[in-house]
Amino acid sequence: MGAQWKQKGREASANAKGRIFTKLAKEIMVAARNGADPTMNPRLRMAVEAAKKASMTKDTLERAIKKGAGLLDDAVQYEVVTYEGFAPHQVPVIVECLTDNRNRTSANVRVLFRKGQLGASGSVSWDFNRLGQVEATPPTGGADPDEAAIECGAQDLEPGDEGSTRFFTEPSDLDVVSKALTDRKWTVTSAQLIWKPKNPVTLDDAKRGEVEAFLEALDEDDDVQNLYVGLA
Repeated sequence: MGAQWKQKGREASANAKGRIFTKLAKEIMVAARNGADPTMNPRLRMAVEAAKKASMTKDTLERAIKKGAGLLDDAVQYEVVTYEGFAPHQVPVIVECLTDNRNRTSANVRVLFRKGQLGASGSVSWDFNRLGQVEATPPTGGADPDEAAIECGAQDLEPGDEGSTRFFTEPSDLDVVSKALTDRKWTVTSAQLIWKPKNPVTLDDAKRGEVEAFLEALDEDDDVQNLYVGLA
């Protein structure tokens, strides 16, 4: 299942697409606090690229940047809040939220964790590595991912979705590796900081279904931005 859980087929419905746009806009607003120019702000540049890939309109994208940078009267300040705990069957989960109301988010997450177990800070993050992850597809004609990893300074790699490769980096090297891959004609589809599980759990189909239902409920909360799960 990988380091970051993604709901199966969640782009299939209009409601799910709306949630995706909400999450993307929040990430843009938070990133824009460090500057409204994507060329000078790596986090904002990555957020803008993700929004464009999801077909966010230019007006929506530009408004999110201005709102985050404090250039509009209705600016909203989001903060990052991270929760740790266990899904059913003791599967470790890290939940990253972006919220403008910490009390609301905390109450909602506690309710959502009733079928699991909400833990204290550090209760599961010790079993994850904090890494940068760049997902990219090779140039026309192909390229050797192992060679690209060495040349671009990635620490490790694994096959991604639909012919892509996931390159793992030190958190501080994320933007450098992303740019290096782009310079070598790789098409970068995402670049983000992640939590990668060290010891992912393997479950049978029935138990896995319970975990996925738990994760889907979490993902539907507007304040939940990213889910990282120790599930093989």
